[in-house]
This record gives sequence, C-alpha cells and structure tokens, in this order.
Amino acid sequence: MSETSTKPYLLRAIYEWCTDNGFTPYLAAKVDANTRVPQQFVKNGEIVLNISFEATSSLKMDNEFVNFNARFGGVSREISVPVENVIAIYARENGQGMAFEVTKTAEQKPSKPDEQNAPTKSPATAGFPALASVPSPGTSSGDKANGEDPEKDPEPPKKGGRPTLTRIK
Repeated sequence: MSETSTKPYLLRAIYEWCTDNGFTPYLAAKVDANTRVPQQFVKNGEIVLNISFEATSSLKMDNEFVNFNARFGGVSREISVPVENVIAIYARENGQGMAFEVTKTAEQKPSKPDEQNAPTKSPATAGFPALASVPSPGTSSGDKANGEDPEKDPEPPKKGGRPTLTRIK
C-alpha cells in the first residue's frame, strides 16, 4: 500500500486555522489541464483563490482535489484544483500559512530553451511539502559583507495595501 501524502491534511489544517482565527484563507495554485478555473484570472500559469466560507459554496477538500463553487464577475463557476497543483495556502490578512513544492506531474513543460536546462526537483522530495526559511527584505548576505547592519537601519514597513505571497525559487 502506498503512503498517502500529508499535503491534503495540511491544507485542511491551515484552512481550519484561518477560519478559527477569523482570517480569510487564500489558495495559490499552478494551473494546468487538470485545473478548472476561469482562465481570465490566471497570471503566469498560476491563480490565487479566496476559499473562505463567504466566497465559496460546497467547498470540499479531499485527498485528490479542492472543489467548490464561487462567483467570478457575478457568474457562478465550478472550481476544481488538484491537490498536487497547490502552491500555498495562507491567511490574506497576515500572510501566514504554508507553501508547497509542486510535483513534477503538475509542473508545465518549459517553454523557453534556457528553461530546459534548469535543474529539476529530485524524486525523493516530489509530492512532499517542504518548509524553507525566507529572509526578510534587507537581510541578505551582501548587506553584512558591505559592513552594513540591517538591524540598525531597517527599512520602514510599507503602509496600506493587501499582503501578498512571494514565492522564492
């Protein structure tokens, strides 16, 4: 018997955490032939969806798909996202959540010749969520090498706007 991925369980847990704390859960996903979403909202082969109780109906998060109905421009649409295509689930208000590696079957073929030589994910990590530390803005090894201490003169936080999820490869 093959082992079940932890990804769908983690998706459900983060969704529940968001709703329990009054946050709006957002789902970022890679769009491919198996993903049913309105194509006019797809940017760079990815889409971000509000999966809150208020924005969806009939939400079902099983081990294979995240399915629900949602309105886009006043028109009700059936949305279906394979769990393997989910990039991240996070709270809109503070950006807290979890990001995942997309498995090889969900990745699209490289369209540019220079992308064909890009390194691929190892099969040992395919299908399993991975956590990584993301440096905060202004804290790179280059800053310390120049003798600057980012702790002494940090950039002021930006006011207003909605938080965004930045995926770093």
